[in-house]
Amino acid sequence: MNGIVIIAHAPLATALRQCVAHVFPDRAEGVRAVDVQPQASPEHSLVQARESAAHFGGSPLLLLTDLPGATPSNVARALMAECNARLIGGVNLPMLLRAVTYQHEPIDALVTRALQGGCQGVQEIKNA
Repeated sequence: MNGIVIIAHAPLATALRQCVAHVFPDRAEGVRAVDVQPQASPEHSLVQARESAAHFGGSPLLLLTDLPGATPSNVARALMAECNARLIGGVNLPMLLRAVTYQHEPIDALVTRALQGGCQGVQEIKNA
């Protein structure tokens, strides 16, 4: 099964993982969170990301980050260069829940599902 690692500005990664634990309590172990603290160096955050990735024992990883081009994204890119991983920027809760739901699928299919969930989860809600 693919591992999912969220790397985001603190406290977003942990908050998103807590949402997974709320909605899918039996699936929370398949998701790790790395909160990039404002005072932490990118090198320190990369060490934390490596530890989270190691939990999955070499399984393919889906890396999710909040803001493409920001420090968490750069940390995720560095981690991606070291392991079998795919990276999506702009994580949101619908994307994450879709990824957890289809975590067992091949990594390419998982990326597609996560992207679809992220896009479909963003919509204007109007009064009836």
